[in-house]
Amino acid sequence: MNTFAIGDCRETMRGLDAGIFRCCVTSPPYWGLRDYGVDGQLGLEPTPDEYVAGMVDVFREVRRVLADDGTLWLNLGDSYNAYNGNRGRSTSFQSASEDALPVLPSGHGLTCKALKNKDLVGIPWMVAFALRADGWFLRSDIIWSKPNPMPESVTDRPTKAHEYLFLLSKSERYYYDAGAIREEGTGVPWNSARSTLAANGVKNVALNKSGQRITAGADTHHDDVDRTGRNRRTVWTIPTEPYPGSHFATFPTALVTPCILAGSRYGDAVLDPFLGSGTVGTVAESLGRRWFGCELNPKYGELIKQRTAQAGLRFAR
Repeated sequence: MNTFAIGDCRETMRGLDAGIFRCCVTSPPYWGLRDYGVDGQLGLEPTPDEYVAGMVDVFREVRRVLADDGTLWLNLGDSYNAYNGNRGRSTSFQSASEDALPVLPSGHGLTCKALKNKDLVGIPWMVAFALRADGWFLRSDIIWSKPNPMPESVTDRPTKAHEYLFLLSKSERYYYDAGAIREEGTGVPWNSARSTLAANGVKNVALNKSGQRITAGADTHHDDVDRTGRNRRTVWTIPTEPYPGSHFATFPTALVTPCILAGSRYGDAVLDPFLGSGTVGTVAESLGRRWFGCELNPKYGELIKQRTAQAGLRFAR
């Protein structure tokens, strides 16, 4: 553990024992948005359905190597139909992101005949539903809200400022440490909060001897007034993070951290089949978890080594 393998993640994972990881945290290549300059890459399939089928193959193998109580935290962004710039790949992966837009045989960029021009494809939900059909339990859709999104020149729709993070589990019952990622409470005094709850139909609010809330006749369960915080919500406002290395699709450590904290114990093993520049490995090490990653592009190997070394190893390679 605390290492990575270069190659197709599907082939790499087939060589791993079953049930050895507590959780998987990953962000695969998005469909049709980037050419990473390596043969066999996922993300440039001719159709969304082919992309989804490839994702199902990958995460079927992920499910095999997860513990029975394991979870998958999957970050995915969406795509629009008919990107027509088709600048292509002019240099190596060190190029700026605008030089790594996909090269497609049509010469006209990304076009799916089943969709209208300018349609939002819906890739994240297509993948989530396909994984559910393949046996995963789809437990939560989390909105990664970006206060500093990439600027867009569009004037006929809002600027995209979010991505999806899906929580999926291998089994109906799974490891999830809600306390490790609790949010700060509302800060509203109990009497005021009780009045607010009563105004919203929650009756007979009281505390028992242990300080736990008792609600009789309530139609719903409210936890906003817990003095020690509240259960994590499904909108996470997290800025994107610049990374000086030669990788233009890193996802922020602040997005990875709650996934690992909730999905694993200290000393557990964490998997990322699309390791990229090593963000998951870096965060896992800093939190005392072991990790293993797969990366198709051999040029990213040095980035991974540099980043994970910066975290300070807690376990021997």
